[in-house]
Amino acid sequence: HAFIPRARRPAAHTMHATKRICNATGKVCKKNTSLKCPFLRFIGDALPASSFDSVYKTFRLHCPFLRTAPDLSKPQNPAMQVGTLSTCAQAPAVQEKSPHQSGNPAVESVDIPENMISEVVSKKESARPKSLPVNAMQSLENKLETLREEGKYRTFVDVERHVGEFPSATWHNPNATERPIQVWCNNDYLGMGQHEDVIEAMCEATKTCGAGAGGTRNISGTTIYHTKLEKELAEVHDMESALVFSSGFVANEAAISTIAKQLPGCEIFSDAKNHASMIEGVRNARVPKHIWRHNDLEHLEELLEARKDAPNKLIVFESVYSMDGDIAPIEEICDLADKYQALTYIDEVHAVGLYGEKGGGVAQLRGLSDRITVISGTLGKAYGVHGGYIAGPSVVVDAVRSFAPGFIFTTSIPPAVAAGALASVRYLKKSSKERDLQKERAEFMKKQLAEKCIPFINSESHIIPVMVGDAKLCKKGADLLMERFGIYVQPINYPTVPVGTERYRFTPGPLHDEEMIVEAVEALDEVWSALNIDRASASTAN
Repeated sequence: HAFIPRARRPAAHTMHATKRICNATGKVCKKNTSLKCPFLRFIGDALPASSFDSVYKTFRLHCPFLRTAPDLSKPQNPAMQVGTLSTCAQAPAVQEKSPHQSGNPAVESVDIPENMISEVVSKKESARPKSLPVNAMQSLENKLETLREEGKYRTFVDVERHVGEFPSATWHNPNATERPIQVWCNNDYLGMGQHEDVIEAMCEATKTCGAGAGGTRNISGTTIYHTKLEKELAEVHDMESALVFSSGFVANEAAISTIAKQLPGCEIFSDAKNHASMIEGVRNARVPKHIWRHNDLEHLEELLEARKDAPNKLIVFESVYSMDGDIAPIEEICDLADKYQALTYIDEVHAVGLYGEKGGGVAQLRGLSDRITVISGTLGKAYGVHGGYIAGPSVVVDAVRSFAPGFIFTTSIPPAVAAGALASVRYLKKSSKERDLQKERAEFMKKQLAEKCIPFINSESHIIPVMVGDAKLCKKGADLLMERFGIYVQPINYPTVPVGTERYRFTPGPLHDEEMIVEAVEALDEVWSALNIDRASASTAN
């Protein structure tokens, strides 16, 4: 008895028999053994989608329903698509009579060879992870299904960027078709990932040193590119020393936890909206911690006053908060640090390369670099490459280098990556035209959003959160923007942001021209109307 999936999922997802409709009965199949069809009886609850085509084609040769139904192993007509990222075309229903009805004896008499049934059983068993008990697998599947039902399941979008054409790109969708799109949620804020200086430096380093670093920094993984990069970063931030990590996440986790552990009696004071990497650093430090309300100076001072006798205190916060786009009161935090003799650790990952005379971040822009103990940054956003780093006093950086497991026990970034990052840092140290143009683009887009009454957080940074407030609507809207308008912006939901504050995070840059911005906002306007998304709070949030 042929079945038609309600929605073909991408190959990486597990297909459930509980989601299928039997054309013979018109009911949802729940692995009911009373159904005569061997395909439904033996396909089981956990046949991976990667095995679907081969098994389906085998049964199609013998089943009268499958023979006459559209071939589901082939890509469906794009015009029939319902969604783009998580739902695909629904195949048309087959019109044959049920074999349980009279007048169709030929169907009832069809026999499926035993060797074919054995093949299905074999494929099913071989596809199931041998080391994963059924109850564990089912528990995980249930949790994933809950995410899908709530609209919180995350899907990856296969985007192929083209050098020299950003923000234009090609989307390779689940139907194995392609279409041109514009990328609006990229963290390569200034397009440095495609800058000729960066590409040339990476190619030259690869030809010179090969692909990988070959080891940890301590065991053959340090090259001249790593050394030069760290020296350049220290100069950009007007610090004594810098240290490069495999990512910004690792830099924060390793540095915060290590600094706090190595300082006797240290207690951490952490902003409530700090990034997950900072939270992990605070947690792994295993020292007393105090969470202060986001950017609430009175609450921070209240906590510091209560623990003023602690031998060491570390205040950790961000400059630009990536989801709301707001900026911390850095000077006032430094005043409190001075008053209570605390160290300061600022995460500038969404600011380095973008703010300050040399691209050193918001602290540099405001003339406060000398009041910060440790700065953390990334090489994977405005600098357009990959990796993370910290910069600060030599003794602090050396302590992290010597004691942080996250630095000691991981392979060094490839020399080509270090060379590309070095070229980018050097370029943005001298050039300000890219960051100046980016600010113009961000302000222009905010004005366009306000005119169309599209709700957004009007922050002072380059990040523009466009507020939806519902996970399912956020996902539907993103799919519609991609399908109809070729606008790629990723829905942001829990746990990245609290439930009820789901949003799109637009990051217009110097390579988004004003015509593109106007078209993108017009597309948003149409989506808001089509899905009846609330406009009540348009452009009023600060």
